[in-house]
Amino acid sequence: MKLPIFVISIFLLMTACSSNTETADKTVKKASTEIAKAKQLRHVVLFKFKEGTTAADIQKVEAAFTALPNKIPEIKGYEWGINNSPEGLEKGFTHCFFLTFDDEAGRAVYLPHPDHKAFGVVLTPYLDDVLVLDYWVK
Repeated sequence: MKLPIFVISIFLLMTACSSNTETADKTVKKASTEIAKAKQLRHVVLFKFKEGTTAADIQKVEAAFTALPNKIPEIKGYEWGINNSPEGLEKGFTHCFFLTFDDEAGRAVYLPHPDHKAFGVVLTPYLDDVLVLDYWVK
C-alpha cells in the first residue's frame, strides 16, 4: 500500500514541477518580447504643407518618403497616414510618418543618409512646417 502512495506522490511532484517550468518558460518569453519591444526607437514626423500645394505635389512627397525604407535598411518599421482627428487640434499638420529603428545607431545612419537628404530636396518646396519627435517605446 505504501508503494502506490509513494508512486502517486512522485507523479504529482513531477507534474507540479513540469507545470512551474512551463509557466516560467512563458514568463521568460513574455519578458524577452517586452524587452525587445522596449528597445525600439520611434521617429515621428509631422508635415504641414504650404498653402496652395497641389494634391499631385503631396503625392510626390508621400511616394518619396514611402520609398525610404527600401533604400535605408536601418528603418525597421514604417507607416504613415493623413490626419482625420475630429478634435481640430492639428494646427495645419496633415501628414504623420512613423519610423522605427532598433537603436540610436540606426537613426544616426538614417538622418544624414543620401537618400534621406534627396527626400528633403523633394519635400522642401512644399513644406510649411515640420514637427519631429523621437522616443523609446515604453
